[in-house]
Amino acid sequence: MRELRVRSGEIELAVRTRGEDGRPTVVLVHGYPDTGAMWDDVAERLAPRFRVVVYDVRGAGASSAPSDPLDYGLDALMGDLEAVLDGVGADAPVHLVGHDWGSVQGWEAVIGDRLRRRIASFTSISGPDRRHMARWVREGVRSGPRGVAEVLGQARRSVYMPVFMAPRVGEAAARALAAGFGRMMRLREGAEPRPGHPAETLPADARNGLGLYRANVGRGASGDGRTDVPVQLIVPLKDRYGSQSLLLSARGLVPRLYVRRAPAGHWVARSRPDLIARWVAEFVDHIEGGPETPGLAHARAAGRPGKEFGGDLVVVTGAGSGIGRATAHAFAAAGARVVVADIDEGAAKRTMDEIEAAGGEAHIYGVDVADADAMERFADYVRETFGVPDIVVNNAGIAVAGSLLEMSEDEWTRIRSINLDGVYRGSRLFGRQMVERGEWGHIVNISSFAAFVPSPELPAYSATKAAVLHMTESLRLDLDRYGIGVSAICPGVIDTPITGRTRFVGLPPGVDDELRERMGRAIQRRGFPPEKVAKAILRAVRQDVPVVPVTVEARAGRLLSRVSPAANRALARVGRRAGDHAIERLT
Repeated sequence: MRELRVRSGEIELAVRTRGEDGRPTVVLVHGYPDTGAMWDDVAERLAPRFRVVVYDVRGAGASSAPSDPLDYGLDALMGDLEAVLDGVGADAPVHLVGHDWGSVQGWEAVIGDRLRRRIASFTSISGPDRRHMARWVREGVRSGPRGVAEVLGQARRSVYMPVFMAPRVGEAAARALAAGFGRMMRLREGAEPRPGHPAETLPADARNGLGLYRANVGRGASGDGRTDVPVQLIVPLKDRYGSQSLLLSARGLVPRLYVRRAPAGHWVARSRPDLIARWVAEFVDHIEGGPETPGLAHARAAGRPGKEFGGDLVVVTGAGSGIGRATAHAFAAAGARVVVADIDEGAAKRTMDEIEAAGGEAHIYGVDVADADAMERFADYVRETFGVPDIVVNNAGIAVAGSLLEMSEDEWTRIRSINLDGVYRGSRLFGRQMVERGEWGHIVNISSFAAFVPSPELPAYSATKAAVLHMTESLRLDLDRYGIGVSAICPGVIDTPITGRTRFVGLPPGVDDELRERMGRAIQRRGFPPEKVAKAILRAVRQDVPVVPVTVEARAGRLLSRVSPAANRALARVGRRAGDHAIERLT
């Protein structure tokens, strides 16, 4: 590592370089209240292949602070970046990487005319452009309740900003921030994820850096935020300060946009340096003329506007009909590549054909989720053919009705092997792949409102769906440390083919057919389509929701199971008497 001082007006900037001259130059710019030391682990990993430049921004670390505490405007910061590029002899365009306020500076560099031609690529982490943010707020307010809720949610995340901007109050907040980070460093030394700020100059850095907020927040910017510079957007999924929606606000304004989701918090460069260094190197190599890797092709698809799950690989079991079919359609319409899996290959092919006719991408695979070896082969096939899936929906299921006393061992084994063991296998096999990959992923398991409501008519079905719910809750806690989300979806009475396939035990011949017909007519009159469940599934993945009761009866059953289990049992008894009466009339 080589150290030098670079002059920018009255400011002296502390600059450090690693790697050999003559290689592509990567410039790392930190945010608030950090110093360039936050990049140490990333820079160390990049240095064997690139020349890496890191500097402390004005007022931070070993750099000097301006005499005017408000001299932190973006124009001044662009002057500092320009001085650094000149000081290290960056004659060719450099690859810029920014985090937090460093990312805000990076956007200014690639959008404005002053430095754009000196930047070959830009990787943005947790710092949206101010033009993009203003546009995102306007469009969110105009789009309706969901957009307004997202804007308000971001406002809650940004509540610290007016505090930092207030005289004296901001200074007190900066002192508290420095003290809090200091405690984190002492308590969590050597643990992951490490705190963001590793510098002893933190108290002064936090106080000086208030100028970033006071000089820039609320100040307008000209232009619409478009740039022709290739941009890689890294979105930490657990970022406390920026919502995914806001951090993705560059979509539609950057023609060459690559979006990657990191299973980490705000200081992802400190907690996941291997991942960040790998993504930066992969992106720089491509911009320098190397091939587009499958990961970058995925990231490019994810950058397309209007395609929320663009490029994602989604596996759906039981996708030949019902909820699975609707879910496969919904993900494909949102830009995903879908693997349509079903024991009935003909039904799976019909789903695939429908998706392709609508302009989507789908592939089929015939598999019985009750067959452990077949599921192993299925998981291997998906990984070898398409890569590790981003989202897995374990949906395949069957229903068996009738008293538990009348149910045979074979019938019990079959419903358990599909409804529970199939979900276990899908979660375990694909979950392992997601963990090994070390990136974002999400598993969705289809439970039922029957998981909340006791039912003498559906004891086996209810037992398996309750087991799925609790297994999913436990798996969510297990995989959270890897940044992988897990959700349980609990539909209610849905108009799907499962009703017509329900088997009844312990009934006279012919009665089960009549019951299926009556149930089918009643469910059709209810008119709750599987497409609504599919929407709930996409929402659960988007918002990382643990449990989603979809229908009114599912929400009521969940509430009663918590508030009054006795009332829940009483309602089940009413249902049992009604069912007994109906069977008596048929027999």
